[in-house]
Amino acid sequence: MSAEAELPWHSEPWTRFGIAVQSQPLVPRPSLNGLSTAELLRLLSGSHTGDHTKIDALRALNARKPAEELIPLVPWLGMSNGLRPLPMLGRAVRRLGTLAVPAAHGWAQAERPWLALLGTEILADRPGPEALPGLVNELAEQWAAQDWCGPGQTARRLARFGPDAAGAVPYLRRFWLHTPHSYERTAYLQALAAISGDDGLEHIYTESLWDCQKTKRLLGITSAPTIPETLDRLAVLRDDPMETTEVRAAAGTRLAAPDGRLS
Repeated sequence: MSAEAELPWHSEPWTRFGIAVQSQPLVPRPSLNGLSTAELLRLLSGSHTGDHTKIDALRALNARKPAEELIPLVPWLGMSNGLRPLPMLGRAVRRLGTLAVPAAHGWAQAERPWLALLGTEILADRPGPEALPGLVNELAEQWAAQDWCGPGQTARRLARFGPDAAGAVPYLRRFWLHTPHSYERTAYLQALAAISGDDGLEHIYTESLWDCQKTKRLLGITSAPTIPETLDRLAVLRDDPMETTEVRAAAGTRLAAPDGRLS
């Protein structure tokens, strides 16, 4: 282990694998959800605010409307050791959408590796038409290499091109069928729908009603064909006390729709 390597923050699951962890005890911190957006931004801009507090502030920001005022603070929101961005920062920036793109051009040229990588990723999430052939080729190479970590991001970028990305459909279907990462299947399904429409996806949407990922179940609730199998499963999801509130509500709304479909 190099001198710069960091130990994991918490004891589980690392201790079960025989990996050393940081010795500081995990002390619960008060929630910052009661603060206003302006107050959270002031915490993030404070030179004496600790990393943990800034992480909590970013977590609270991610639960509300994106704040454009975050953009000028981004270069200063790395971990105190300067090796990586604060957790939650990437999500907060991506939620800003196109608002972050102008600043991302500057970040991509930064000397700090984590900031340059963040800027590059933000720009890659908003590709121009010239990027389409490269993205299709990237997905093809990921499939050839059986690279299971990363194609979901490529799929999300391809989805922005709609029908023009038809060349990616065979690879998206293969990744959807074979990926060992259930959380990425949502990205493949959303990309397939954006590129080729819902035609031919009926069985996938129906299968999604049994998926372990909430996002996939919600897609199934919205788009599965109105057949007895679907309606029976929707009733189960609506009435399941172990199901999430969001899924139960969506299933109930779908069942209550006059034509059995959500607009």
